[in-house]
Amino acid sequence: MPTPRHPALVHTAFYKFTQLSQPEETAARLRELVAAGDGLTGSILVATEGINGMLAGTPQTLDGIEQALLQDPAFDRAFDGMAFKRSACTTAPFGKMKVHVKKEIVPLGIEGVDGRRTGIDVSPRDWRELIKDAEVVLLDNRNSFEFRLGHFNGAIDPGVTNFRDFPAYVRAHAAEWKAQGKRVAMYCTGGIRCEKTSAWMRELELPVYQLQGGILNYFQQVPDAQRDWRGECFVFDNRVALDTQLQETATTLDDVYGQEADGAWRLARARRLAQAGRPAAEKQVD
Repeated sequence: MPTPRHPALVHTAFYKFTQLSQPEETAARLRELVAAGDGLTGSILVATEGINGMLAGTPQTLDGIEQALLQDPAFDRAFDGMAFKRSACTTAPFGKMKVHVKKEIVPLGIEGVDGRRTGIDVSPRDWRELIKDAEVVLLDNRNSFEFRLGHFNGAIDPGVTNFRDFPAYVRAHAAEWKAQGKRVAMYCTGGIRCEKTSAWMRELELPVYQLQGGILNYFQQVPDAQRDWRGECFVFDNRVALDTQLQETATTLDDVYGQEADGAWRLARARRLAQAGRPAAEKQVD
């Protein structure tokens, strides 16, 4: 059966590394807020290190929840300055609404990393010039199947199948990059993976730069993003992929996973999730 289409829906993605001493209480208040939202669906992860969310609803409903995240007294301004990245929906991105308390909002696999101690943010406008520099190593901080679907021109695919594998690639090349006087520029879908990784990479004494707000923010802020980007951008919801105008493409899960060594397993799992009302595009990362 084809996925229902809901032209009125809009998707919003947000995250912030911030200290939450009582994540269970934060989650409880979030559950009250999303329950009051008319038809909200999606997923919000809460941990002591912060918040990571993806929601879908009407523009008016999203206005209300975004305002509440920034202004509700229960959050004590913990989410001040948090950015919201919106994109269009043709396919309904989610089937349910869940708020989860987790150990981390994005698991790097390294204990004690403070995502607030991030690398150097580079605005979308400045990113174009940075990645032209021959002394810059441009790393795609995503899984290989995401890279294959689309990436910045000149980017390196670290060849990982899980975000937790990325540090091993960096460790293997850090000494070489430092000896060559290279700077490292990283990007990911929404920015969260890069913030967590760059906070850890600072300990390696590597000059690390990251695309502010990730690929989605670049598409949003740079009208001619197709000059620098090849292909599409995979998203972790039922829309599967977006073009540089943040419009849903015709790409399917079969297209995404078909060339992967474990593609049959990933595809079967994605279909099970979709039938259960969860994002068919596997899981929330950023």
